[in-house]
Amino acid sequence: MPNISQRGVNMPASPIRKLVPLANKAKAKGTKVYHLNIGQPDIPTPEVAMDAMRHIDREILEYSPSEGVHSFREKLVKYYAKFKILVDVDDIIITSGGSEAVSFSFMACLDPGDEIIVPEPAYANYMAFAISSGAVIKTVPSSIEEGFALPSIEQFEKLITPRTKAILICNPNNPTGYLYTRKEMEQIRDLVKKYDLFLFSDEVYREFCYTGAPYISALHLEGIENNVVLVDSVSKRYSECGIRIGAIITKNKQVRENVMKWCQARLSPPLIGQIIAEASLDTPDEYMLNVYNEYLERRNFLIDGLNRIPGCYSPIPMGAFYTVAKLPVDNSDTFCAWCLDEFEYEGQTIMLAPASGFYTNPGLGINEVRIAYVLNKEELGKALVVLAKALEAYPGRTV
Repeated sequence: MPNISQRGVNMPASPIRKLVPLANKAKAKGTKVYHLNIGQPDIPTPEVAMDAMRHIDREILEYSPSEGVHSFREKLVKYYAKFKILVDVDDIIITSGGSEAVSFSFMACLDPGDEIIVPEPAYANYMAFAISSGAVIKTVPSSIEEGFALPSIEQFEKLITPRTKAILICNPNNPTGYLYTRKEMEQIRDLVKKYDLFLFSDEVYREFCYTGAPYISALHLEGIENNVVLVDSVSKRYSECGIRIGAIITKNKQVRENVMKWCQARLSPPLIGQIIAEASLDTPDEYMLNVYNEYLERRNFLIDGLNRIPGCYSPIPMGAFYTVAKLPVDNSDTFCAWCLDEFEYEGQTIMLAPASGFYTNPGLGINEVRIAYVLNKEELGKALVVLAKALEAYPGRTV
């Protein structure tokens, strides 16, 4: 029998989805599972988007242009302008979700062996995309004690080698919910400029910033316009994870031309998804405000509840809809599996994402979990009760 690829062997399992078989087994026994493991919003998709889907009137569902439908990209220009992100239609390339945007960005900008510096914990699939493109992730750890603030620039510089090609950030951050300050963004800008690096900036959660300070995009940073490759997606802001529409935005013409080769090779992004996403840009402000307020209330409710459980700690996330919390357990991978496989409280249990999967340095995140507050407050309240009961019963409790 032929050997499978080493690249496939090296691919990490998803910390978000790897426990699905245990969750399915628990459900088969009749146990209610509260899903705090994955960023799948429960908020209804905007009605303008659903109307567009219901009223598609076409005789042929044809290929769309490889770079995406022009009218959609035109409307995106106006959308970004609301955030003072000033781009042209040609600066935008539509992708099959934000995941493809990251993957194509890597393949267009990096050669095998090139290195990307990433603050960790970081979205686990970045590592998978790097392995797929032959790139190497080098991580700079942030700490829960400091609220996952940007590590010192000196730590970044220690990792820079002749193979260093890029820095990657997610802002607001998945998995921590951290929101980078203007000062931190300017420090990143200076480093990018000093070493002439690419700056990949994943900004899919820009609608969910919970501070009074202005949102700072990588495309707001002066002097590195041709270094920035911005990644975006409609999945989270419009509850449209399933239509698989993302985007690459960059002013670097060479990068765009290289990205387009990958886009043409995969033919086209989803036509129906683009129709729905284009209609979504007409979503009323009232919808967006209600969604924002709902997540803000959920955040406050969850963090307050977590920090009331003995031995638990979570900093207050300032963006997105995730937090990384420290639990009084010996091993969060073991605890999360145990919750699904061996524990239930009044017919209920919880599904969490072990934070170790968001780190590359062994031993980090060993007693941390990522929690997505994508359930309503009533469900969150029940999940917190189950978590407290699980921690009381867990054999590997440390406090």
